[in-house]
Amino acid sequence: MIVKLAQSRGFCFGVEDAVEMAEAAVAQYGLGRVVALGPVVHNQQVVSKLEDQGLDQSGDLESVDPSKVVLLRAHGVSPGTMQRLAERNLQVVDATCILVKKAQQAVTQLHDEGYHVVLIGDPNHPEVKGVVGYAPNVTVIDKSTDLDEALPYRERLGIVAQTTHAPEHVAEMVAEILKRPYREVKIINTLCLEVVHRQEAAVALAREVEVMFVLGGLHSANTREMVRLCLETGCDTFHLETWDQFEPAMVAGKSIAGVTAGASTPEWIVADFVERLEAVKPDPSPAAGGAIINFNRPSEMVDDKSEVVF
Repeated sequence: MIVKLAQSRGFCFGVEDAVEMAEAAVAQYGLGRVVALGPVVHNQQVVSKLEDQGLDQSGDLESVDPSKVVLLRAHGVSPGTMQRLAERNLQVVDATCILVKKAQQAVTQLHDEGYHVVLIGDPNHPEVKGVVGYAPNVTVIDKSTDLDEALPYRERLGIVAQTTHAPEHVAEMVAEILKRPYREVKIINTLCLEVVHRQEAAVALAREVEVMFVLGGLHSANTREMVRLCLETGCDTFHLETWDQFEPAMVAGKSIAGVTAGASTPEWIVADFVERLEAVKPDPSPAAGGAIINFNRPSEMVDDKSEVVF
């Protein structure tokens, strides 16, 4: 099998920094002494590897022993959580992505300037849950129907977006807002260019190959978005976590495959997948029907959308 790799793929700098900080904290403070408030990143293989190294990622703030060191994951936390950490005198290692911090600061800035803050993003995403705490009243919208149901009328709106959202989706939502009679709208671009570049590279590759494999956690929002964009090109696309989910029928009748990975997927998973895929001998018989492709469509990969995360 001929395999082509997306030019931009895998770990973004925010995820890479968070993983390195987690490993460094365990090395500095010792096994079992560092507790993360949830998974550092949303990739099960990375989570398992960090746990094997001695990181506890199941921490609940109120039950963390005062002798432990608390690691803040890449998604960040709300000001309320920061205040509670200080009140409990817990030592903190802050692995929040710098772009998430930019979004947090943008929300505060817009509120201080007198704007009603609108955040375009998934209200159940951990990044969004943290960011909304940086102003007293933030409206979260993620689809056009939210404009009527959730967005109150204010003369002055300040808009930011979840860092991992697709630019096209954010632009569509902004366009819908601008159709309404707001006196002033101010937009601060909080999108992560690393994620944007991965999306663009995935789409470009999908147009060159016969089948695409997007590697990453099945609950990863940015990975699922790449799957959706690749499917829109008309290319057969599969969302897998590792080689263990691969089935020969996925490449039946294909000879050229493309591979990319979400922002929380380490390169060692990609390298292993590519090596194994290159060893597959093409089957001249085409895949039967479209059921295999439908299995991997974003809307069907995870039933509970509340668990779709970065």
